[in-house]
This record gives sequence, C-alpha cells and structure tokens, in this order.
Amino acid sequence: MNETNSELGPDTTTGQTQGTDQSATREICLDLMKYLDASPSPFHAVSEAVQRLEAAGFTSLSEDEPWSPEVVNGACYVARDGAIIAWVGANFASETGWRIIGAHTDSPNLRVKPLPDVSANGYRQLGIEVYGGALNNSWLDRDLGLSGRVLLTDGSSHLVRIDRPIARVAQLAIHLDREVNEKGLVLDKQLHLLPISGLGTTSEGALCEFIVSECGLATQLGTDGAIAALDLMLHDLTPAALLGIDNEFLASARIDNQFSCWAAVTALIAADTDNACVTALFDHEEVGSSSTTGAAGPLLERVLGRLGALQELSIDDQAVMYARSTCLSSDMAHAVHPNYADRHEPGHRPLPNGGPVLKVNANQRYATSARTAALFQAACDRVEVPLQRFVSRNSVACGSTIGPITATRLGIDTVDIGAAMLSMHSARELCGAQDPALMLRALTSALEM
Repeated sequence: MNETNSELGPDTTTGQTQGTDQSATREICLDLMKYLDASPSPFHAVSEAVQRLEAAGFTSLSEDEPWSPEVVNGACYVARDGAIIAWVGANFASETGWRIIGAHTDSPNLRVKPLPDVSANGYRQLGIEVYGGALNNSWLDRDLGLSGRVLLTDGSSHLVRIDRPIARVAQLAIHLDREVNEKGLVLDKQLHLLPISGLGTTSEGALCEFIVSECGLATQLGTDGAIAALDLMLHDLTPAALLGIDNEFLASARIDNQFSCWAAVTALIAADTDNACVTALFDHEEVGSSSTTGAAGPLLERVLGRLGALQELSIDDQAVMYARSTCLSSDMAHAVHPNYADRHEPGHRPLPNGGPVLKVNANQRYATSARTAALFQAACDRVEVPLQRFVSRNSVACGSTIGPITATRLGIDTVDIGAAMLSMHSARELCGAQDPALMLRALTSALEM
C-alpha cells in the first residue's frame, strides 16, 4: 500500500515524495503562498519580487539614468509600476542568447474608479470597473480589502494595502430572485457589482480621506499636499491555504498568474549557470498587454537593447543573439474539470500535481512550436519532471498569453507553458500543491540548458 503525504498529498505522477524531498516540496509551496499573500496588486507583486531579488544580491537600475558597462556583468533589475525586468549573466548573451522567462503580475478583479464615492438608497458604495475577464459571481459575498497605489501632488507614489474588510458585493436574496438556481445568475456589471462600504451618504474625496487616515499618509502629504490620483483595486482577504483531505491543493487569489511570477523570480535566483538569464514580469496581460508595462510595449526590448549596446554589439551581433535566444511564456493552464469534462479535448486533460503543462494552439494563440516544445521537454527530462499537454477543444475558444506577443515583438523562439489549475479568473483559484516544486525545477533547468 502506498504511503500518503499528509502534508501535500500523494504524488500520483512520479511516485511518492519522501523524506527531504517531501519536506522541500512543502516548503516550496509555502514560499509560493507567502508570495501570493504579499501581492494583492501588481504593484505589490513587483515590490515582493524586488525584496527577494535584492536579498539575493540584485541591484536596482533606473530607466532614466545612463547605465555603466559594469552592469552587464552583474545581477540587476529595472522596475516600472507593475512590471519588472531582472537579469544575470548578460555578458554571455552574445554567445548563448537570452534565456527568458515571461509572466504577468495582473489578475482579473474589481478596480476602483477615479471618482469612487457613491451613495444610493441609504448606503455608501464604491464605484468600480471590472478589470479583465473576471468570473463576476466569484466576487459576491466576500470580505474585501483595498490595495494598489496612490500618487500624491508632489509626484511621489505610495503603496496602499488595507487588509481589513471595508467592502462587500452583496448578492440578492433568493426570496427576491426565486429562479436564480434554475435560470442562472446574470450580473449587470454597472448595477450589480458595486460594493457596499457603509451606511448613509458620502461625499467626493471621502475614500481619499479614508486612505490618508488608514495608511498614515498625513506626514507625506504635509499641509498643502493631496492625493492626485488613484490606482486601486479590491482584493479578497482570505489568505492562501492548503486544501483537500490530503492537502493536495493550493487555494488562493491571484494564482493566475502570480504563481508564474514567483516561479520566474525564484528560478532566476536559483539557476546555477553562466547563461544570460532574464525574468520579465509584465502588467496588463488580462486586458491585452497594450501598455507601457505590458508585453506589447517596448520595456523588455529596450532593456535587452541597452545591455547589447553596453557590450558594443553590432546590429548583426544582436540579431545573432536573438536567434540563439528562447523565451518561456509561463502562464497557468486549464486542468480538466471533473464536472465539465466535456469542455476539454480528449487525450489532452492535464491534472493538478501532474507537472508543467505544454500549451499548443495551431492558430497561434499560444506561441509553442515543435522546436520549442522539444526544448522544454528536454529541460523537463533533464530534471525528471513530468510534462503534460493541453490543446483546446475545437468547439471551445482558446485564450492567449504574452507568448505570441513577445515572440512577435522580439522574434525569439517561444514556448507557452503553465501549471494546471481550476477556477481560473475566479476571485479564488485552485492548483496542485506539488506543482510549485515541479515548475520551479523545470524553469531552473530551462535557464541552465
């Protein structure tokens, strides 16, 4: 009889995880949970990445200042708003090309509108805009906090995180919607998703005053200062947790795609190689990536171009370098749903804890080619990590990632991968508790090849 891992569940794919391996798998999952809990917004995800990179000896660089040639030999990063590019071993790029891992920091959620103070029918509410392809019903009846950043009139930017329940999107009682269980729940984004934040009436500027008081910004504001702009969002206050009878699962907000952000940063720090390795975490993937900090913007291209220029590489040299490069677009993947198996392609039904998932789409919604699929398979084989495959059912539209965008913009061979998950785009998602360790091994191997 096989022994069951009481911490993270049985390994159904590669045999039992025992002894130090079992302990390491658990610690890796717990580390991901810490990252998820620390990152209620893209700005916090970048801040957490910065803390981890700096603890590992990485140096911050500013985009608006010249860089010295010495940075090519070091471990450095550039952060802008909800995006960050970090690298090591850039001096080897002309020989080996870049080894790039890309991911995105944003998740579908409820974003606060510029003038958020709303009063209606005796309640105070917050004006929100649905960001990305959220499962709107998953935001109902949850205790919500507030996070993001505010810009002050002096030009300074400050992270905001309020981890107490200040708002709730209350669902209509079944007594007032008797057919909801038979006909389904239909939510009007404008009318039905406004969170309740109190009773009575509110006035313009009330939320800003609350943030100043709650976050201790009065000192920074001084006597003449004020909050000039908001970049805020609501977040579910439930922390990440292990789930299942044998703790096989990890349940958390923002698994898509902060799982991959954590894995990319951790792999960059852990890789033992002279290869030129890059982690690129972008914002705004959930709304198309077209922004200054999105994958469709010039951020990564400019950083790589500056590093090439510091090595005095010619245009031809840099073209050769890009031709030798590879990019791993690491986003999440659809695990087969036990209650909706008919929505999945037979024979391509990934499971949690089954290892990374190779994502393929003939219509180029994913950037995987036969060549890049073989390269990632070799990276997994090198460290004995199982590899699963996902293809959408022909009758079900396929989503997309930063992979095709990065491949198009840079002309770099790209593979789309991810960890299998359920409840994608929900306020609270689900993945396998062993997959963080498996994905980390696979990504680290890919950087080292």
